[in-house]
Amino acid sequence: MPVIESVFESAVERQPALRPVASPAAPGRGLLPVVPALRGVLPEGGLRRGTAVSVAGGDAGLLLALAAGVRETDGGWAAAVGLPDLGLAAAAGYGLDLRRLLVADDPGPHWAEVVSVLAGAVELIMLRPDGPVPPNLAARLAAVLRRSGCVLLVAGPWPGAGLRLGVRSGRWFGLGDGHGQLTGRQVEVVAEGRGSAVRGRAARLWLPDAHGAVRAVEEAVGGTVDVVGEDAVAGPGTGLDRMAVV
Repeated sequence: MPVIESVFESAVERQPALRPVASPAAPGRGLLPVVPALRGVLPEGGLRRGTAVSVAGGDAGLLLALAAGVRETDGGWAAAVGLPDLGLAAAAGYGLDLRRLLVADDPGPHWAEVVSVLAGAVELIMLRPDGPVPPNLAARLAAVLRRSGCVLLVAGPWPGAGLRLGVRSGRWFGLGDGHGQLTGRQVEVVAEGRGSAVRGRAARLWLPDAHGAVRAVEEAVGGTVDVVGEDAVAGPGTGLDRMAVV
């Protein structure tokens, strides 16, 4: 299909050394690492290979933070499908290696086929489907994920997702009274799901901090927290211009 061919053609042009990643010894088993700040909120301390994870609301910062741990693997390849507004500067800030990131901005109705092909070549896929996902299609892609050991991070709901994460509350820092620049966002991330995740977990994080990275909010004596600027409340869509976070 042309959309799939264009994905690999553009990838080869950017990085001639592209090769399919080696499948895990037991596909669907083991964990894909995550950055240290997220290990406490995930029931197993990482992302279960061969599974789909739902990111409620499609929060771009949380999606990138979850994907950043792929750099610690032997393959280190990731892909973004159906995310034309994904900020590459923000992705690099969170720790993704842009030389090992495949991008299919607009796969249209063929997104499922693109995911199926990429699952055999990368270790993690970030996806925004073009609409509601039928359960039978989700089940077919789940079988693909189990065979390949690839992790699918979905921006939004996903039928049968074993793990669901979201941002329950957040506040921006950096703006004063009509002046300044957004420098960081402090949020509470929650995780819930099936099995070991059924009880749910939560963590307070910088997402991102002043350097564009994700890290835990450090509690100080007396219950105060570290800050990087004056408090500002930002509505939906507000971002860090210099880091392309939306």
